[in-house]
Amino acid sequence: MAERLVIIGAGMAAGRLLDHLVEEAPGRYDITLFNAEPRGTYNRIMLSPVLAGETHFEEIVTHDDAWYARHAITCRFGEKVSGIDREAKLVHAPNGDVPYDHLVIATGSSPVMLPLPGADLAGVIGYRDFEDTEAMIAAASRGGRAVVIGGGLLGLEAAAGLAARGMEVSVVHLMGHLMERQLDPAAGFLLRKALNDRGIRVICGGVSKEIAGENGQVRALILDDGTELPCDLLVMAVGIRPATALAKEAGLAVGRGILVDDQLHSSDPAIFGLGECVEHDGQLFGLVAPLFDQARVLADVLQGREAAFTPPEVSTKLKVTGCDIFSAGDFAPAETREEIVLSDPARGAYRRLVLEDGRLKGAVFYGDSRDSGWFHDLIRTGADVSALRETLIFGPADPQPQPAPYGGLCSLTA
Repeated sequence: MAERLVIIGAGMAAGRLLDHLVEEAPGRYDITLFNAEPRGTYNRIMLSPVLAGETHFEEIVTHDDAWYARHAITCRFGEKVSGIDREAKLVHAPNGDVPYDHLVIATGSSPVMLPLPGADLAGVIGYRDFEDTEAMIAAASRGGRAVVIGGGLLGLEAAAGLAARGMEVSVVHLMGHLMERQLDPAAGFLLRKALNDRGIRVICGGVSKEIAGENGQVRALILDDGTELPCDLLVMAVGIRPATALAKEAGLAVGRGILVDDQLHSSDPAIFGLGECVEHDGQLFGLVAPLFDQARVLADVLQGREAAFTPPEVSTKLKVTGCDIFSAGDFAPAETREEIVLSDPARGAYRRLVLEDGRLKGAVFYGDSRDSGWFHDLIRTGADVSALRETLIFGPADPQPQPAPYGGLCSLTA
């Protein structure tokens, strides 16, 4: 008799877990899939191209109704789970309870909404799912002005998409330069310049004070220095937090996320955590690579195989409004480290390598991310690059240091 597997959440990690199970263990599990959204798995990473009008939502759906039906998966979409009875092994939901032998909580994360005065006005939204994307597309169709709070990747993608649809867009970022988690100040400066050149106003070091409204509708964002930014739409893209309420209410161990071990077990051996909602060894995960690794491990565990999740060394290769960006490893300065920097601001090209003890520890590229995979492998493997030091910044294809296509300054700093 098939074991009963219930999965709460149909995000990308849950979708990848199902891919493994239906291919490798068809019929082993009687699977019920809950999702608060009224749909199954789609490629959330591709919501930004949908917002920008470069693709349509139907093209980013990875698991449609026919796929679930083909694999005999019971779908409870648009239904929010109300609770978990761990003793009875029951999932409570509005349209009826579901018993389980194994339960996977894959509830993902929720957007952080700043508790500013006026945050409840119409036209103030987060940016996390398809409904948010639809709301932005609808607002852009009416024209007008938009303000995005947050200069991380998600905020910049929202700004670029709204600008592509004809809105006048301003970005307000609390920190001194954009994407400070991935970029150093020099690369952040180049990115800011590129956005300004595309008509997107960027304010760094901006502290949001309150949201002004009129007749219940957002009218402007007011900064603490008195600057008023008129807007018809205000998007908060200031971060995400793991969605742990369901796990907490069920009495599971929760820190910043649902605490899981190397096999993704929660504090209840019958319940697993998966994806952005989990905390493993003090770490949270928001990039797709570790989430897919988790799905691989959990699929093995559910099939009785030995497996353990080890967070991978991740890199970030991004395109924000046509700007090539690559970031990997640890590029924080330290006395024991030296840097190799190649900079050509006129061409918008910048590379910075951080070395320690003859090994590449971190890299930041802007404007030209060629060979990023090669540099990432050097960081991940800890290979000794001492013999390559003189030509390292030019990548594997350039045995001699040639300035083209940069034509700029190559500097070494300790």
